[in-house]
Amino acid sequence: MPLSEDQLIAQYAPLVRRQALILIGRLPASVELDDLMQAGMMGLLDAVRRYQQQADAQFETYAVTRIRGAMLDELRSQDWLPRSVRSKARTIEEAVQALHHRLLRAPTEAEIADEMGLALTDYQTLLEEARGVQVLMVEDLVQHRENSDGVGVLDAITDPVNASPLDWLLRDGLRNALIEAIRNLPEREQLLLSLQFEQDLNQKEIAAVLQVTEGRVSQLRSQAVARIRAWLSSHSWAPDDDEIDFENLL
Repeated sequence: MPLSEDQLIAQYAPLVRRQALILIGRLPASVELDDLMQAGMMGLLDAVRRYQQQADAQFETYAVTRIRGAMLDELRSQDWLPRSVRSKARTIEEAVQALHHRLLRAPTEAEIADEMGLALTDYQTLLEEARGVQVLMVEDLVQHRENSDGVGVLDAITDPVNASPLDWLLRDGLRNALIEAIRNLPEREQLLLSLQFEQDLNQKEIAAVLQVTEGRVSQLRSQAVARIRAWLSSHSWAPDDDEIDFENLL
């Protein structure tokens, strides 16, 4: 017998917590796990009510998209990243971009600090304060383009019925630009991202591998994100309109 709505929600509730835990580790401390989980449960309920059985579409895959979309909606409604944090991150990105153009290589931490007129310790404090900035914000995609149907990228991210977020993030133009940006990171920052996103290590485990403090891990991650964002700002990328085989990419 097909499961009832209540049974489906009970069965997939752990999925909400798992997605919330993945997301919370990359957000400022001011963001509450319970808020994300509450939004995620609403996304799960929406998925249960909207899902239509298809041979090539697993409910869990559909539910994850709905859950993440609901959490993103909640974060945006709370304006979770203060303007001051965005401003600090932007100044770092601008310094990195200027130095990269001038030096034709990835600048060192000391060079970035000098470019900004800061002592190294003050620059590292700024990196810590810029924690929470992501490689791509929703606003970045909104500004980049709208799809051919006139549906904004913001709609694509928050309404998976129209389009999945992966439909934008996995397009060849953006994906290739991100790959190239990561390749141009210093080796240590490449390793950090690999440990976090490929090996799925938490901050404490990454700190042990790199033999640094957890605070230093946060600083290095902020710097890596700033470098990637600076690279994307100075190198054009454009989503193409070819269909993506999501089953092979996920």
